This record gives sequence, C-alpha cells and structure tokens, in this order.
Amino acid sequence: MPSFPSAARAAVADTRLRGNLAHATSTIRGRRAEAVAELDDWAALRESGKQIKDHVLANLGHYLRMLEERVTAAGGTVHWARDADEANRIVIGLVKATGETEVVKVKSMATQEIGLNEALAEQGVTAYETDLAELIVQLGDDRPSHILVPAIHRNRSDIRDIFLRSMPDAPEGLSDSPAELAEASRRHLRAKFLSAKVAVSGVNFAVADTGTLVVLESEGNGRMCLTLPETLISVMGVEKLVPSWRDLEVFLQSLPRSSTAERMNPYTSAWTGVTPGDGPGEFHLVLLDNGRTATLADEVGRQALRCIRCSACLNVCPVYARAGGHAYGSPYPGPIGAILSPQIRGIGSEVDASLPFASSLCGACYEVCPVAIDIPEVLVHLRARAVESGPRHPLERTAMNAAGWTLRSPTRLALAQRAASASRRLVGRRGRIRRLPGPLKAWTDTRDAPVPPPESFRAWWARTDGGRTEERDK
Repeated sequence: MPSFPSAARAAVADTRLRGNLAHATSTIRGRRAEAVAELDDWAALRESGKQIKDHVLANLGHYLRMLEERVTAAGGTVHWARDADEANRIVIGLVKATGETEVVKVKSMATQEIGLNEALAEQGVTAYETDLAELIVQLGDDRPSHILVPAIHRNRSDIRDIFLRSMPDAPEGLSDSPAELAEASRRHLRAKFLSAKVAVSGVNFAVADTGTLVVLESEGNGRMCLTLPETLISVMGVEKLVPSWRDLEVFLQSLPRSSTAERMNPYTSAWTGVTPGDGPGEFHLVLLDNGRTATLADEVGRQALRCIRCSACLNVCPVYARAGGHAYGSPYPGPIGAILSPQIRGIGSEVDASLPFASSLCGACYEVCPVAIDIPEVLVHLRARAVESGPRHPLERTAMNAAGWTLRSPTRLALAQRAASASRRLVGRRGRIRRLPGPLKAWTDTRDAPVPPPESFRAWWARTDGGRTEERDK
C-alpha cells in the first residue's frame, strides 16, 4: 500500500465514495448519539470500561493463564501464536486435520489482520464469509473499509451488480431492493451453514474466570457458525479478556449503543469449551499476540489495546468521512487504525509511518470512545516516533535549526517578526498565502495560511505600553 496521503488523494476525488460515506456515517453517528443519551450514567459506564481494560492489561499474563486453564478444563484446546504466520499455520493445520476444504467464517477483525483467508486459499481451503457486509466485500474481490459496516463504501446498486456477477445462485432479475438482496444472501449462505463441517470465528470478549468466549453480531450468521459445524476454531487477540461475567456486563451495555445504536445486541453467543451433543464436538482457541506485547510495553500507546471495535471513532472522524477506509491500508481503518496498525505492525513501511499523521487532531474520536482511548494523545506520540525513526528531510532539519537559533534570542526573534510582516504583500494575496515556492509548495498544495500580521504582538505591546496608550486615546 502507498502512504496515506497518496491513497487518500485518489479517494477524496471519488465523489460517489464521499457521498456514500457521508450518508452512512452521519446516520450511524446520529443514532448512536440518541442511544447514548438515554443513559444517565454513560460517563460512569465509560470510566468503568476503561478501568476494567486497564486492569486486564496490567495483569494480562495472569488472566491469560486463567483463561487457558478454564478452556482446557472445559474440553477445548488452546494454541499460542506469536505472529500472523504462526497463527495461520495453526489454523491451516487444524483445518487440514479434519480433511475438509471449506470453512464458514464469522466476521473477525483478527483473521483479517493475519490474512487468514488468503493463507487458507494458498493451501486449497476456501473460506466463506457469512456476515452480509463481509460477503459483499468477498464476492466483490474487495477489501473492508469500516469496522462495523465493511461494505459502507458500496450502495445498493453496487451490491446487486456484485451478486449477479459473483453469486452463482443469485436469482435472475434481482433488483436493488434491500429485502431482495437480503433474501438472496440468506439463501446463498443457508446452504453453506448446513454443509460446513468447520467454522472459524473471532472473539469479542473472553471471560477469564469461566473460560467463556463471547461473540456479538446482528444477523444470526454467527449463531449458525458457532453451533452447526463439527469443529470450531476461534482466533482471539490476547487483549480481548475480561476478568468475570460482572465485568462483561459493562461492555454488553456500552458496545451495542456505541456501535449499532441498539440498547441490546441482537445476537450474543457465548460458549465454554465443548458440550457433548450440543454444538461443535471440537473447539480450538488460538491466542494471537502479533505485536500486542510490544504495544503493551508502550505506556502511552498501550491504551489502544482497550479498543472494543465499536467503530464510533470512524463515524465522527472528518478525515475518514472523506478518505474512506481503504486509504489506511489496514483492516483497522479510521482513528483507531491510525494508532493500532503502526504499533502492531511497526512503523517500518511507508503506509504505517504515515498513519499517525492521518488526523486533524480535532479530538472527536476521544469524545465518543466508550473506553476513553485518548487517540489524539497516541497520535502525537506516534508522530514523534515516526519522525525519530525515519529519515529527516534536509530542508526540515535546516528549518528547525534556523527556528531554534531565532527563538533563542529576543533580538533575532524581533527581527524575524519584522521581516515576516514586511513580506506579507509578497507572499500573500487577499489575506491568504496560497502558494509557497520550492519545496515549501507541498504545504500550500493542500491548505491556505493567513499572511503575517502588519505588526507582531511584541511590537504592538511595546508601541502601546501593553495597550494603555490605546485606552488613553479612546
């Protein structure tokens, strides 16, 4: 993937994409605000979620060992994966051991993160997404662009065309009516549910003291995947723990309201190990690190691991609303992706080094986060890291050195301010600087800046004796 500015430039020029995003995000944003406003104790609920997550992160080893013991005691098998490659090898090995060549999948950010579908395909195993939006993305040979609504960049006409082109059993004459599109996908997926012997899921929460895994979803496809197949494989980021069911209660209130604007999640599935005669007879839990331990070591950046994947930050972000999710080059788009991806993947690539700068730092994301992740704080922190670890442009280094030299002397600062005021007619027109010369052109390519004032504050203060002369003149 190219850097965020390069990818965003093309996305911003797509007026249809911007229209789809503006309509969808504003609708979700408005409904969420109404749902949250119904709770008088939302601020307390938010603080509780933050403290529970921070407690888990501070004691992560303890709760992971507890989870492993409880899952194993309940008949499940726990696997540990250091990175994406190891997680994929584990899952591929488990699927091949069953002799099956097809799996059904519950929507999972973790499996997108590790590229599981592609890894399975290389080994001759086909993974079928069963979430409607994920199905649209898969059939369209596309990539998700939103955490909650992966196909948010598509409209009804797009979806109809994708179904007619790529869904073998799509009915002839299919219209773009939401009811017809939903019925077509339901019939297509029902056959997969009834024939699949292996399912792969993500995990929204894991209750450490009972070994219970929890998946929240809105369509019922998750319930089908979690109960019908003979073998269930769940891939879970190690940070998804809560200590007890009492702690889970907090998130079962805050997640639905903050994501789908519902008071209660439509389908909440919970399972503990295996139960003879009820559900899958074989259960495997893959605990995924993939950069999370390194993130945990960062006192500022670790708060990104509180994330419960509600997507509220995406829906209020002015940058996401214009650039869309694909520009972030990650399964985690928007503000949370801008702080999570560079930490779990590192800032070694062009796209990851650019993500912390994909923000206006307006703070709207922090205001809506149900676990109080201070995303602007982490963005600034990661910007510093990106600058320190990356090459510095010679012009930037020269400019910073010159600024430091100027600011160290009041005399030099005053001279620089007088020079800036004198240049205002040369560099600007109608009160704005619209184009700077040479390498400085990159700044004015995307923004206007006000011209320097006719007089600096320091000069005004000296001339008016701190404003007293002007008061006497009145």
